Order: sequence, then C-alpha cells, then structure tokens
Amino acid sequence: MFKKKTNAEGKVEKYKARLVAKGYSEVPGIDFRDIFSPIAKVTSIRLLLSAVTTFDFEVEQMDVKTTFLYGYLEEEIYMKQPEGFVVKGKKELVCKLNKSLYGLK
Repeated sequence: MFKKKTNAEGKVEKYKARLVAKGYSEVPGIDFRDIFSPIAKVTSIRLLLSAVTTFDFEVEQMDVKTTFLYGYLEEEIYMKQPEGFVVKGKKELVCKLNKSLYGLK
C-alpha cells in the first residue's frame, strides 16, 4: 500500500509505503480463530475515572494503537513475494512471516 503525504498547497512532501496482508482470502474458523477489536465505551471510561477520584489513584495515558500489530505469530504463515520485490529467477519462492502484518487476522 502506497500513500502520499501532501502539504496545504497540494504538493507531495513525503511518500509512505506499508506491506499489507491480503486478508480477503482468509476464511474464518480455518485460517484464523479470533478477531480482536478493543473499543473503550464511554461508560467504562467514566467508571474508571470515578474509581480513580474515589481512591485518589494516579492516571497515566499511553498509546496502544499498535499493541497487537506486528506481534509474534504462533502459526506458520507464508506469503507470496510482494510486487516489486520479486527476485529474478526465484518467482516461485515465498516469504515466511515471523511477525504479523497489517491486515492479517
């Protein structure tokens, strides 16, 4: 996946690339068992903050956006060589993933 970062005038400042798994070919129950999508509800946050104020605890904030991203895999997963990175004469080879990719369930 390729992205262009532009400034206010519309000129490209930076190009970004990300290797993304083609997850559309995965079948639930066969290729993966669980999907995690952690979401904090407003009532849960209110309960937590009320407990903090009641018991005079300290609150710290941290970014958990990529907590589950790039985690180590328990299963053996192989993928085709990414477009543009295919080695000449070795097109039939595949890549073994050691860590998860963005979009991989």
